[in-house]
Amino acid sequence: MITVENISKNFGGIRAVNDVSLNIETGSITGLIGPNGAGKTTLFNVIAGVYQPTAGSVMLDSEDITGLAPHQLFEKGLLRTFQIAHEFSTLTVRENLMTVPAGQSGESLIDAWFRPGKIRAEEALLRERADDVIDFLQLGQVVDELAGNLSGGQKKLLELGRTMMVDAKIVFLDEVGAGVNRTLLKTIGDAIERLNRERGYTFCMIEHDMEFISRLCDPVIVMAEGAVLATGSADEVRANEAVIEAYLGTGLKNKAAGAGA
Repeated sequence: MITVENISKNFGGIRAVNDVSLNIETGSITGLIGPNGAGKTTLFNVIAGVYQPTAGSVMLDSEDITGLAPHQLFEKGLLRTFQIAHEFSTLTVRENLMTVPAGQSGESLIDAWFRPGKIRAEEALLRERADDVIDFLQLGQVVDELAGNLSGGQKKLLELGRTMMVDAKIVFLDEVGAGVNRTLLKTIGDAIERLNRERGYTFCMIEHDMEFISRLCDPVIVMAEGAVLATGSADEVRANEAVIEAYLGTGLKNKAAGAGA
């Protein structure tokens, strides 16, 4: 679904992403891991239109989407979440979901004045869809709670729910497990698996929790120093000495030697 070809991104004299090429297959849950500063979020931001690449291209279903703005990519079904949730804190959970679809009739002054019935009918459908999402994500107990009052894990679930209010093709998840307790993390993982299996969502996720990555992701792509270091199953990358060295600063042989000293 996504083909990244020779993407680089410079910030002044710093190259945060260095000639990265990778594929995200339709129907997959792809993991993107690496030490802090590896360029993972910068790559996400290039794919999602937040940053213009310095070089290279991004394709979505064979269409060149390089440099398109986030709202244009949203219309094409490419969505992303953020490490720090971006909820509307003074709206309820249901209202947060209902704001997502673009082009609502209530945004038009003409419709607001002369077609209130059309707006009411549209809002009823949006409310029904939002309630389906709330049931799917088991957020019924906080449906009328202000989003700003939710726990960190509940906010991550709400962000995931916002992607369900439109016809998403691929969703980029930026550290969906950060700051989330184990119980809610399992709920989030279950929801991602169900969306992938039952609704055909394709996911790519940045995550530091290797247990979570191992449960959900195949393949796993490892980045270090702005470049792709390794690709494979979770077990394969865990056993890769270059990956261990990138994370720990020491290879397996040195680690073993140190243990025997």
